[in-house]
Order: sequence, then structure tokens, then C-alpha cells
Amino acid sequence: MIPGLVEITLVAGGGAAGGAARYWVTGYVDGRVGTPFPWGTLTVNASGAFLLGLLAGAWSTPTALLQAPAGTLLAIGLLGSYTTVSAFSLQTMALARRGDTRGALINTIANVLGGLLLVALGYGAARLATGA
Repeated sequence: MIPGLVEITLVAGGGAAGGAARYWVTGYVDGRVGTPFPWGTLTVNASGAFLLGLLAGAWSTPTALLQAPAGTLLAIGLLGSYTTVSAFSLQTMALARRGDTRGALINTIANVLGGLLLVALGYGAARLATGA
């Protein structure tokens, strides 16, 4: 499917909201914690994975989610912009360059394996709630 104006508008609208939410959440969390570990980015990636799992579990199939207008807005636009692989990658590299290889490893494991676990938990919770 080639995206049309409606799909692009949905992604742009969701992306604007997701980017603003990510900026606020990471700033809030990092400001509250006050450590060099990127807790804000981990928070948005973990919560975004769980929310995407909930959405995917609530739809009949994950593929249907990505093809529906609401999925375009929420999954691709909002959550795609809310979560961030690029910031996670840059922050992990910064931890390693500072000599905090333990922190870099923990950040990698927490983001990747934690994200997979949370998307599965969200998916399972939605399937259980919908009786599917």
C-alpha cells in the first residue's frame, strides 16, 4: 500500500503528539532521578512497548492494527514517535565511552529484552481482557 494524504496526516499528527510526550516524559523522569543513566528513555521505550502490545492484542491481528486508520495514528504515528531507538543507541554509546560498560550493558538488556517482554505482556493482557 502506498500511503496517501490521509495516512500521512495521521502519522504526522500522531508523531507530533508522540514526540512531545516523549520529550516531556524523558525530561520529567531524568529530572526526578538525577543520575547519568538514561532512565527517561528507558521509561518511554518500556511504556511504549507495553502500549503497543495492548493495541496489537486488542486488534484481531498485529497486521490489521498497522493497516487500520487508528493503528496508523496510534501505533505508527504516536507510539513510533514516542519510543526511540536512536536516543537509546546514542545514550548507550555515551555510557560505554565514559567507561560505564556495566551501565551500557544494563541499558541494552533493559531496552531490548525488557521491550520484548513488555510488548508480550501488553499483548497478553489485551487478549485476556477481550476474551480472545
